[in-house]
Amino acid sequence: MPEAVRPPAPLRGRRRARRDRAGYLFLLPWFIGMLFTIVPFFASLYLAFTDYDLLTPPEWIGLENFTAMFSDPALLQSLKVTFVYTFVSVPLSLAAALGVAMMLNRGIRGLPWYRAVFYLPSLLGASVAVVLLWRYVFGLDGIVNAFLGRFGVEAIAWTSDPDYALTTLIILHIWTFGSPMVIFLAGLRQIPVMYYEAAAVDGASRWRRFRSITLPLLSPIIFFNLIQSLIASFQTFTQGFVMNNGGGGPANSTLFYNLYLYQQGFNQFNMGYASAMAWTLLVIIAAFTALTFISAKYWVNYDN
Repeated sequence: MPEAVRPPAPLRGRRRARRDRAGYLFLLPWFIGMLFTIVPFFASLYLAFTDYDLLTPPEWIGLENFTAMFSDPALLQSLKVTFVYTFVSVPLSLAAALGVAMMLNRGIRGLPWYRAVFYLPSLLGASVAVVLLWRYVFGLDGIVNAFLGRFGVEAIAWTSDPDYALTTLIILHIWTFGSPMVIFLAGLRQIPVMYYEAAAVDGASRWRRFRSITLPLLSPIIFFNLIQSLIASFQTFTQGFVMNNGGGGPANSTLFYNLYLYQQGFNQFNMGYASAMAWTLLVIIAAFTALTFISAKYWVNYDN
């Protein structure tokens, strides 16, 4: 057969230019969207070094906003609340997600239905309606106290007691384990069954198989879910805002960092200080993400 005739170089160049233009055209919405991200990004960096109240032009004050943070008791309390919330809820949520994923991985009937049921709370957990429902469930006349009352436990003001208010939000976060659960389930499906069969023949217990097979082979998935959960937890806002009407109460026990940032920026019109807080949060998230990546070489297994 005769060889295909190759078009001349000018024609090939015009075709390549048309393809390039088409590619840039499809990327145009992304470039436009980046403008709405990049401009506020650098604007907030500038405002972090200014005194700005949204009504008058910003005044450059250098590092005063950042140094003022060290003497702000409310900010230190918000950091404490956020750290406690993150380092308690994230491990428990991931443990619950992994446990349910292993249960569903046993091949039960109606798996798609169960998977959807467990995944649904993660779609609704941060919504205003669910937080309002949660406030009712843990209210004095709520379902939780009604259940505990059957065992003679006196009613507890879960949402208005500083000792329990944050606990209710931690439970809400654990309840929304659906997203990491689905990812864990997909990872468990990729582990060859022959590994478990060989270990069972050798007399390995279930715990030994879980520790020596499941955890090492699932460690990249655990690492991914851990990073995602850490970043999301540090940015918690809606739960604390809705649960106690935006005040962070009782006694600032649910004053999340993002909630206090909102109060500074839009309640007190201290936008320069709020911008400095936002950049501080960025550094905190980046630091913990970097530490997680550094630690990954000691416990994440990428061997096939």
